[in-house]
Amino acid sequence: MAGDDRDTLFDAAVVGGGPAGATAATDLARHGRAVALLDRAGRIKPCGGAIPPKLVQDFAIPESLLVARVAGARIVSPSARSVDMPIDGGFVGMVDRDVFDEWLRERAAGAGAVRREGTFERLDHEADGTVTVHYRPRGAAKDVEPARLRARAVIGADGATSRVARQCVPGAEDIPHVFAYHEIVRSPRGAAVGAYDPTRCDVYYDGTLSPDFYAWIFPHGDTASVGTGSMQKGFGLRGAVGALRDIAGLDGAETIRREGAPIPLHPLKRWDDGRGVVLAGDAAGVVAPASGEGIYYAMLGGRMAADAAHEFLATGDARALAKARKRFMRLHGPVFWMLGMMQNHWYRDDARRERFVSICRDKDVQDLTWDAYMNKELVKARPLAHARIFFKNVAHLTGLVSPWHGAAAPPTSRAPALAQGRAA
Repeated sequence: MAGDDRDTLFDAAVVGGGPAGATAATDLARHGRAVALLDRAGRIKPCGGAIPPKLVQDFAIPESLLVARVAGARIVSPSARSVDMPIDGGFVGMVDRDVFDEWLRERAAGAGAVRREGTFERLDHEADGTVTVHYRPRGAAKDVEPARLRARAVIGADGATSRVARQCVPGAEDIPHVFAYHEIVRSPRGAAVGAYDPTRCDVYYDGTLSPDFYAWIFPHGDTASVGTGSMQKGFGLRGAVGALRDIAGLDGAETIRREGAPIPLHPLKRWDDGRGVVLAGDAAGVVAPASGEGIYYAMLGGRMAADAAHEFLATGDARALAKARKRFMRLHGPVFWMLGMMQNHWYRDDARRERFVSICRDKDVQDLTWDAYMNKELVKARPLAHARIFFKNVAHLTGLVSPWHGAAAPPTSRAPALAQGRAA
């Protein structure tokens, strides 16, 4: 992974080797560009690891990387009511990020990208139009002079608190974040245990587990991700995950590792510096509001950043870099706006979360939700279903119907629900 690059001028230096950076490096290398991929080794982002079939298809992901296939989701309300949302005729793939990300980096290297391991420190725009990237090689002493990469363009894909973004793109330091924390635990052997089911993703909308986001249990075959997130300072993320493990019957499961990291809440208003730097992935803020889904959008953003950088390298026109954001937002801006509105309204308190979960009993809601997730676009082919959902939402928003109209009485507390789950 080490090397002397002082006499090498790369076409592009990609800072960050997660899904966005590795995808950008792969695409640029396949375009015939000389690419350096700089990654800080050993870091694994806390992530549920869900990827839709469209990602598998669009980015040629081998099914051998899927550690589980999820056939549906269960969402749980503050009153411990649950709604099952099966996937008709499809599945959601689950990946382990440590294995998945490294496979993506190796694919970039196989396409011709030069890998370097180290921590980005800063970049300098030179008089000749090139950019010098300064980084601390892995294992290097702090008193040793940083190593350098020279490139004609830089793609910043170094995460939610991107140093590239904060140095180069105004406003990057002001983007709000949810802080996510999860624990990877050993899955129970066999079928469902307590409230845990190895073929289902569980999502908890409960203020005691997350006051403004959600908590989750995602199966990964031999392991599971149990996590939560919140913007609220001082909220006990570890305590909430411990409570969730107890609810799911995973309190005694072996803990393999613990991880935490910020997740951006909306895309930055600008992704480039107008000179030679463009952002991708979490650095650009492309995590879907409400759901927190980021892998697909990171990889698509990496691809669009690579296309923009390739055009910039071919023409010398730095305006090409702005096309990455324009193309991404043209495709997914409406979805991000809609999900942001949904999060701002329904995640505000437990009364609204209760109504939100109850709405998800509706078959139209479930079908359109899965269609949008699997295909990554707003579903427009069923106008009557959209109309029905609109009027049902209005009824809930105005309080014309009770959250669980027509349903059985809820458990009186979480304790009876827990007992029922463990007895199942």
